[in-house]
Amino acid sequence: MYHFTFDMPTRVLFGPGQLHELHKEVLPGKKALIATSNGTSVKKYGYLDSLKHELETAGIQYEVFDQIRPNPTSDNVMDGAAMAKNKGCDFVIALGGGSVMDCSKCIALMITNEGDIWDYSLSVEGGKKYPAHKAAPIVAITTSAGTGSEVDMASVITNEKTQEKTGIFFPSMFPTLSVVDSDLMMSVPPKFTAYQGMDAFYHASESVINKNEHPMGEMFALKAIELIAKYLPRAYRDGSDKEARAYVALANTLAGYYMLCTSQHTMEHVMGGYHDDLVHGAGLIMISHAYFNFFADKKAAEEPMIKMAKAMGVENATSGKDFINALDKLIASVGCADLRMSDAGITREELKKYPKRVHEVLGGDITADPLPLSDEDYLEIYEKSYR
Repeated sequence: MYHFTFDMPTRVLFGPGQLHELHKEVLPGKKALIATSNGTSVKKYGYLDSLKHELETAGIQYEVFDQIRPNPTSDNVMDGAAMAKNKGCDFVIALGGGSVMDCSKCIALMITNEGDIWDYSLSVEGGKKYPAHKAAPIVAITTSAGTGSEVDMASVITNEKTQEKTGIFFPSMFPTLSVVDSDLMMSVPPKFTAYQGMDAFYHASESVINKNEHPMGEMFALKAIELIAKYLPRAYRDGSDKEARAYVALANTLAGYYMLCTSQHTMEHVMGGYHDDLVHGAGLIMISHAYFNFFADKKAAEEPMIKMAKAMGVENATSGKDFINALDKLIASVGCADLRMSDAGITREELKKYPKRVHEVLGGDITADPLPLSDEDYLEIYEKSYR
């Protein structure tokens, strides 16, 4: 008999146009810190103005912190928390993609707790403390379909001083309320549509091969895989395809409901820790063929890979190799077959220091792979991925 816990404390408003319903919700404070990226899209496309209008209609005060980087840093977190405290903000609204939501969760934690965010990291250089107080309430308004961060407690933060990119997560970091409005995703460029969508795909596919997978998690993951395989290529080819955008957004949220990532995510966090400009989804794509093929070659995950292949439309799938072929085709269909580590500044020589780092940062559960991976196995996967 399976044993698992399913706790989903986040209220989700899903569907096109749902941002405009926000003013009808009971928001968890009186003054919000709107946390968003240091880019221009949320302003250019009117998303920030729409949010401000909703808050003003609801009688909620706000301040804007617009300094979050694509790979958010511990300094981003502390700067945002300092602003929130100085301005008297009692909750955080994340307006943006996964990076913004991740950083916002940590900002919310540091509004109510002392010290530095890295005091609460479980990485090798982290302080490994448990926070004395719950995080301030969080509202997540996602503008991308990739991380599932709108429905989980996890965040990924980079410490530039220690070159660590690692997860920080506590139960109070679940958003209280999330808005998944695919109208806010229509402006995502094709390249990032692909990177984000494939990140969601790997959340699901890693969960399916995870040795601790169970029916509840598999239910969400296989549906996410089915929807991404069908609709992500459409969203990539035509960003104005509303149906495709909505289904990819749904797949992303479904994958986030029960995310059981394996060592692939940890391996990418190692890469991102050394190369801050590497987009997470791109890094995952770079290593995914070699990673999954490692298990397919050893027939270590035949049943789950056959299930995934069938979800991707391979009706007569009979082996893990059918999944590998489907994966390769999906990657090619979203213009990512030619991604190269070397283009991200990664050298073949530096791969040798990566396996040790896999044990020092947090990403997925490195003990949950279909087969245990040795440092030699990690290095083999990195080297086979290198171009």
